[in-house]
Amino acid sequence: MAALSTSAAKPLTSQVGGHAGVLATEDGSLIIKPALPLEVQFYQALQQSPSLEALRPFIPKFYGMLKLEGQLDEEKSAEEGNISVTPVDAPQKESLVLENISHPFLKPNILDIKLGTALYDEDAPPAKVERMIETAKNTTSSETGIRLTGFQVYNNTTSEPVITPKSYGKSIKPADLPNGIARFFPVGAMPPKEGGEAPDGVSPSGLPLTTLLPLLRGIREDIEEIREVCAELEMRMVGASLLIVYEADWERAEAGLKYLEQDSDEESEDEEEEDEEGDGQKKRPGPPYIVKLIDFAHTRLKPGQGADEGVLLGMDTVLKLIDGRIAQLE
Repeated sequence: MAALSTSAAKPLTSQVGGHAGVLATEDGSLIIKPALPLEVQFYQALQQSPSLEALRPFIPKFYGMLKLEGQLDEEKSAEEGNISVTPVDAPQKESLVLENISHPFLKPNILDIKLGTALYDEDAPPAKVERMIETAKNTTSSETGIRLTGFQVYNNTTSEPVITPKSYGKSIKPADLPNGIARFFPVGAMPPKEGGEAPDGVSPSGLPLTTLLPLLRGIREDIEEIREVCAELEMRMVGASLLIVYEADWERAEAGLKYLEQDSDEESEDEEEEDEEGDGQKKRPGPPYIVKLIDFAHTRLKPGQGADEGVLLGMDTVLKLIDGRIAQLE
């Protein structure tokens, strides 16, 4: 990877939730996120603690800390896990350097789902605690353990993302959640020719049914596995989110699913080795979908206190919503 200076970093355009201030490196492969102490502690514990090993595949890759001024070491790649920074005169706030989950996608459809029934940290001042309790009651968080923070879905005609803002998720009731999930997983028709419009009653966004159904089943499997892992962990994940990204480009989504459905792991490894040798073999397609847990600014390990029941409730809600969407489409 070539050297990347933080001066060339740019705002993360694919961000649909969370706080402002997240940057992407010039090539878009990494994000630079302002670091809060608890989040730094969590990522450090994630690398070192055997008890968190099962969670690592479902967390964005962590490449280290970075000053907001300086330059990445051009001799070391992100994959090596070592990012060096040239010294700066004045102390700068540190940031986390993480993989950009949306980077492998041509047209990423992205949904940020805020998890948990408690929206306040244990050290929050009383006024904020009261405010967050009311927010949970007035949104879907208290009853269901989730809030649809925001999402984007690509329009097949314009090839541009259509963004549904945070205000939508804050305004809906639990009974509206199935509709929200359907809006994020629409069934699409073949994109019309230039200047045309989608037929009446057909979404201008979405994948064909034959691609969307297996994709939904795969996403569901990942969420269920994340839920099983979190049920065994003793921690509180206040403000954490489930991030779902899937490919909106029809050909890439279908190719990615076919790759995942290959019968033999050995066959997959052989193809990767052929790609590395550059012998003209077809390259491995991009992923059809990715599911990760993100945002750990208020996550604390709590030995002896059991799993975060509010977060587990939220994951159960998401699983039920996806089950409902699958049933609709079947």
